[in-house]
Amino acid sequence: MAPSKCKSMIVTVMMLIMITTSSATDHDQRALPGCSSRCGGIDIPYPFGTTKECSLNKNFLIKCTNNTTPILGKNLVVTNISIQNHEMTILWSVARDCYNGTSGQRVSMNRPRIRIPTLTISSSKNKFTVVGCDSYAYLRGYDNGSEYSMGCMSICSSKDDVPNDMSCSGIGCCQIDIPKGLNRARISPRSYKNHTDVMDFNPCTYAFVVEESQFSFSPDFLANYSEKTLPLVVEWAIEKNDTYCHHSHDMSFCPCSGPNARRQATSDGLRFNCVCEPGYQGNPYLPDGCSIDIDECYSDLDNCSEDEYCENTIGSFICKERHRELPLVKIIIGTAIGFIALLISSSWLYLVLKQRKLIQLKEKFFKQNGGLILKQKLSREANSSTETAKIFTEEELKKATLNYDESTIIGRGGFGTVYKGFLPDNRIIAIKKSKLVDQNQTEQFINEVVVLSQINHRNVVKLLGCCLETEVPLLVYEFVPNGTLSEHIHSKEKSSKLVWETRLRIAAETAEALSYLHSAASTPIIHRDVKPSNILLDNYTAKVSDFGASKLVPADQTELATMVQGTLGYLDPEYLHTNQLTEKSDVYSFGVVLVELLTGMKAISFDRPEEERGLAMHFLSSLKRDRLFEIVESEIVNEEGNKEQVEEVAKVAKRCLNVNGEERPTMKEVAMELEGLRRLEKHPWANEELINLEETEYLLSETSKDYQDIESSINAISAYDSIRDHVLLDFSGR
Repeated sequence: MAPSKCKSMIVTVMMLIMITTSSATDHDQRALPGCSSRCGGIDIPYPFGTTKECSLNKNFLIKCTNNTTPILGKNLVVTNISIQNHEMTILWSVARDCYNGTSGQRVSMNRPRIRIPTLTISSSKNKFTVVGCDSYAYLRGYDNGSEYSMGCMSICSSKDDVPNDMSCSGIGCCQIDIPKGLNRARISPRSYKNHTDVMDFNPCTYAFVVEESQFSFSPDFLANYSEKTLPLVVEWAIEKNDTYCHHSHDMSFCPCSGPNARRQATSDGLRFNCVCEPGYQGNPYLPDGCSIDIDECYSDLDNCSEDEYCENTIGSFICKERHRELPLVKIIIGTAIGFIALLISSSWLYLVLKQRKLIQLKEKFFKQNGGLILKQKLSREANSSTETAKIFTEEELKKATLNYDESTIIGRGGFGTVYKGFLPDNRIIAIKKSKLVDQNQTEQFINEVVVLSQINHRNVVKLLGCCLETEVPLLVYEFVPNGTLSEHIHSKEKSSKLVWETRLRIAAETAEALSYLHSAASTPIIHRDVKPSNILLDNYTAKVSDFGASKLVPADQTELATMVQGTLGYLDPEYLHTNQLTEKSDVYSFGVVLVELLTGMKAISFDRPEEERGLAMHFLSSLKRDRLFEIVESEIVNEEGNKEQVEEVAKVAKRCLNVNGEERPTMKEVAMELEGLRRLEKHPWANEELINLEETEYLLSETSKDYQDIESSINAISAYDSIRDHVLLDFSGR
């Protein structure tokens, strides 16, 4: 056979495959017989329909307005429906909260909703986004039947502060993930100061949920974001307690009841979708929907060997032994081998060039992230007895985390993601992958790596090394298996196991670690983000972690002027007001941690009354009114013989929360007081036989001060809302 004829036959076969695939796709999008299957250029497949008789029930009724615009529910414009993926793309309104530049009064506000219970927002394809410089917004809805609320905050004081790299990092634009299964959602946009400080370039707060691939941020959006609606991907399913059998004058049937079709329950177990059995395709919601046989032989779905050929059957295929090779087959095989050889050689050349480019890119990142500086510093430290950091390669960490598989993620925070990994020597490690990097701080970053790697304290998470071959440096820490203190305090199941003795020991060990960082380390370190989620537990042994916001203190300085950074609820009011960072800022944050250990409450909770939302203020107010044991964790109160110790720890927390930093104790003093209380708790006889009253008072320090300290602290904490400009905050409060 002539090569031209052979080529013609191959083209003909490929066209037949394309026609078959196209027909199958059209069959997937079929409507009920006699019903319209299109509206405004959009396929309307069953269970959706443009009339009551053509749709499954009211949740799937699409109004075809003017025969051009498909509307679901009251006002959701539909742009695409997929039967195979059980997804739909709709246009959802952009929420706005706008103010007048002259009067500062609100001029417009809307809170768009999705009320259709069969729709859930896709967590993998959408992002919750807030645009503005004096802005925050809530996304509320229902998650597996329970009410759910999440928030996102965006702050900046000048348009020049907003990065022009299309990123949503919290400055001008905030963007966060959405939980799985969220439905019946509503967006509420807000402003802290009615945009009065940024009115000249940002009069409005904009909030919306948008398909991630369809939105790129620009600083120009701050002045006027003109889009009224944006695309949103939702997942649809049939509710089990809903009417899902179709009854009309033409036919009566239930979805998934046709041949070769079956139900598939959603993750929450409350709803279901229809799918075709393996080997068949079509619209499984119709009585004969899964009637199209998949030709596995032309779809590369067969597993026949080289000595066999594939023969399609209804719903499956069989492999048969080859008896002879026809000349046409030989020609096709020869052509295929030549084409494959050309493809392989081209691919090999491409891979070689790609590998060379990848090596050059790694070298660029290594130099850019200070790799040469770190090598020099480590070589100077190599002769000392102190253990130094290791420089890991990117391949080592990829192998340790299965190429950063989702299953190895053990934590996400405002600064990045933490992965769990396994080294070849079976050591378990935690790898922190940051979101941002400041190229101007490379030398300081290297110095911090060297200093932190030399810290060897049982209550500080050990920094093992770093990887500098990636765009953002990766930090490698020892792995601590029992989660964070925050998880143990705020989980009902775990908090019951935190008896008073354990809580007191965790507090004392944390204080000892911070005292070590402040005074005993070779270069003093201010942690700057002390909170329960940064205190890990190893069989209830406390380990201070996450030094992403920490600062090294030069030997000739006691305070540093920095941009305020930390977590709302734990920030030192004096630091927030003056931008002067001192070790007493860690003391204040530790005071809030002490109160959380005592009360089991979160540092900030919008579920509590307004006057009790800030835990520090609520605690000091309760202490002033002599109502300490009304807010102390019930399990602690029920334990015998610890009432006096709880009161003493509360006094320590009160001193740590003093509004005046100079009047707070040092972490060394706090650590000594808590350790003294632990010893009394372990050996109560010492209080009677070995230590007289005056010695005990000296050990625990003088903690009974005038309630003026409490009042001044309350006033300082309540001033948080008025001085948030120029502040980088982690709003999660974890």
